[in-house]
Amino acid sequence: MWLMARLPIGWARAMGRLLGRLSYQLDGRSRRVAERNIALAFPEMDEVQQDGLVRETLQETGSLAAEMGHVWLRPWSRTAALINRVEGEGSVKAALSRGRGVIVLGPHLGNWEVLGLHLATLGEMVALYEPPKLASLGPMIKQARERSGGLLVPTTPRGIASLAKSVKAGGISGVLPDQVPDAPTGGLNVPFMGVECGTAALGCNLIQRTGAAAFMGAAFRSKGGFDVVYVPAPEALHSDDLEVALTAMNDAVALLLAGHEAQYQWQYKRFRTQPNNGLDHYQDLKVARSQFQRRPSFFEQEPRA
Repeated sequence: MWLMARLPIGWARAMGRLLGRLSYQLDGRSRRVAERNIALAFPEMDEVQQDGLVRETLQETGSLAAEMGHVWLRPWSRTAALINRVEGEGSVKAALSRGRGVIVLGPHLGNWEVLGLHLATLGEMVALYEPPKLASLGPMIKQARERSGGLLVPTTPRGIASLAKSVKAGGISGVLPDQVPDAPTGGLNVPFMGVECGTAALGCNLIQRTGAAAFMGAAFRSKGGFDVVYVPAPEALHSDDLEVALTAMNDAVALLLAGHEAQYQWQYKRFRTQPNNGLDHYQDLKVARSQFQRRPSFFEQEPRA
């Protein structure tokens, strides 16, 4: 990341796209999960179109990794200068100016780290933070995410209470809407892109609890930087019926990614169910991966005549 942060962002992204092409050629877990997700989400595409989207999304993920030096390690003023355009900011500010809190639902689309940093420039922001599995990265990531003015709190009942209190007082927060909940009590199985899958209820519950204005948001990758977009969430997302609210939220995510399909993180097993309803879209991938690992190396293969 240190090296990538010192390259022009276009160069860094080009190197990331090379890594993405290599990931496709290696035919590993990322490619296999992306292939399955894209086949489920876009059944109207033929195999050639689906394969093209798989190639492109792996390259976009490579770009995402390569640009993180610019996003996390450079001063905020330098990162902010990479934002080419902001759309819908006026609507967010208008809600805040009336003393109403705002929750922005930002899926794994484009560069969600840039979205979170920009959110903190619009108002008093409190957001949830769960330390990464690689503990040594934790302090660096937390410091990076707070450098535009936001405050991160842990993903504990006390942290969630602090977030809700801040939003009730007219603050702003961002929540990822497209993670599969860890426990069955964390959400419901509702359709996304026409496929039923586990959908976390945290975002909708916070909106109900705080009376916040709800927006969808994303920071799309564009030439030389990012385009940040805020869109009012559909009214159904405020429904007291959780199934209705979560379905509306998933529909809003699908609408937001339209036209930017390759920038969605299709390598995540989004179509898991929680609780498991007996259908595992990824079960055969585990078998295939196991067989792939047992494949003989070049030196073990029989010589060709």
